Amino acid sequence: MRPTIKDVAKAAGVSPTTVSHALNGKGVVRRETVERIERIAAEVGYRPSAIARGLQNSRLGLLALVIRPLHSLDTFLPEGVDYFLRMAGAASLAALDRGYSLMLIDDPTRPDAPLSATAADAYIVTEPFENDPVLSMLSERNIPFVSVGSDPARPGQFFELATRDWEEALLVLDHLAAAGGTRVALLTGTDQNAWNRESQDAYLDWCARRGQTPDLAAFPEVEGEGVGEAAAERFFGAAGTHPDAVFCLTGRHAAGLNAAVAARGIRVPEELLIAAGSGAIQNRMSKPSVTTLDLHPEGIAARAVEVAVLLAEGRPPEGPLEVPTATLDIRESTTRA
Repeated sequence: MRPTIKDVAKAAGVSPTTVSHALNGKGVVRRETVERIERIAAEVGYRPSAIARGLQNSRLGLLALVIRPLHSLDTFLPEGVDYFLRMAGAASLAALDRGYSLMLIDDPTRPDAPLSATAADAYIVTEPFENDPVLSMLSERNIPFVSVGSDPARPGQFFELATRDWEEALLVLDHLAAAGGTRVALLTGTDQNAWNRESQDAYLDWCARRGQTPDLAAFPEVEGEGVGEAAAERFFGAAGTHPDAVFCLTGRHAAGLNAAVAARGIRVPEELLIAAGSGAIQNRMSKPSVTTLDLHPEGIAARAVEVAVLLAEGRPPEGPLEVPTATLDIRESTTRA
């Protein structure tokens, strides 16, 4: 059994309160008594609880990262999607660089969530859903947090890093048009978050300005590459005019569509251009490889950690609250001879 403060008190012949005061530097305890208690504590192998000390000092030196899109998937390790791994890894290192530790947690509002899920000094919540219960809980408990992207139902209500969903959608759409796309379709996910909504709004505005009839479809993120055949049937199954370019928000949807149209004999990029709003390893390794946006999750994580630490320490965030600008990784799927 791990030695307790009572074991130290018994060995030293003093009360547990005296031991606590001696080891925590509180109260009035004679110097020689403090030294004796410290020596006995070391001899019996007593180690104070880091959590208890943190609670006494009102800070644990701990940040929490809640990646909300993972909650709607069937696994926390979606095959090929490196965005979440890059985000978590970069956030961990950025936290260490500022003297904090970081824990990755699932939904802390779940009834079976462990006590540690609400023990952090500040939280980073990425891509929250509409009326997200995680943001509501943290706000009601006055726990500092910053969200990456806004809650679509409550934009600007909390500290948030402004994402560039509209701007990024236009970057991909303009690239597809410049590559030869004249009838560009949009394939989104179904999560009720700002990424899906703002990207769709940007697409509709882009179509209106270009005089193009919108052609859009939505499939659940959880289905990943499995949406390929259904998406191909949606865009190319019926007789009539078909798109010559498709913008898929998720990399896994793009990978599935890329494979499905190839099975139908539709050549990419000669007959169909495909680009994705986020990347997966499948997009880099497939034949043809697929053009994707690099959202630079390392930069997003570093900025989010910086803001979270400031909030944890009761200081106002500095500078603009926004994420880095995404860049295009242009590959074979949008490069015609």
